[in-house]
Amino acid sequence: MDIAVNLVESYLRLNGYLTLSEFDVQARRGDGGFDTITDIDIMGIRFPGPVYAGDPHDADDSHLLLLNDPALLLEDGQIDVIIGEVKQGEAEFNPGIRRHKVLHSILRRVEWLFDGGIDRVVDDLGARQICEAPARGGGTIRVRLVAFGQATETGLHTITHSHIVETLMGFFDGVDDAFRPVQFSDPAPAMLSLLLKSGFEINMGDQDSKG
Repeated sequence: MDIAVNLVESYLRLNGYLTLSEFDVQARRGDGGFDTITDIDIMGIRFPGPVYAGDPHDADDSHLLLLNDPALLLEDGQIDVIIGEVKQGEAEFNPGIRRHKVLHSILRRVEWLFDGGIDRVVDDLGARQICEAPARGGGTIRVRLVAFGQATETGLHTITHSHIVETLMGFFDGVDDAFRPVQFSDPAPAMLSLLLKSGFEINMGDQDSKG
């Protein structure tokens, strides 16, 4: 797996997202065969509600850390779906990610969540990079395209790698060493965790302005 994709996937998972990464989107050829028309780096789904680092049953346990990065701009009671492009360079979208066939293929994986189908969602995403739609059983779903990489700032459609690294380091540092016993096997968080445990300090400075 691309190290940048691994970094982004770890970040989303620690914030409570269920993820799919590095999967191809196929289209049928005229002769009946299939071709890969693009690949999707990351897809994340977060359901409403708090996410804890530990079991939240004991309210007096000071090691229970609520994971919630404000940069994700989550809304109460709303399902958040991210379709992400991950770059090691500038955060930008490949043209293929906005194609109707691509968005329709991706969203069919979670079509059951939508009350009313995904046709309007696909159209809105292609035109505006975001859509809010009714969820099956009540509430809303926000679906958005997000580019991960180097950028001048983090926002609704862009999250910088520097922000992710800074946020993960804060998670690992935790409160009262709550994250210290955790063993990370994925390369990106494992390296960050090792650096932290080894006493290294990463000075982000004004890196967010550089991505």
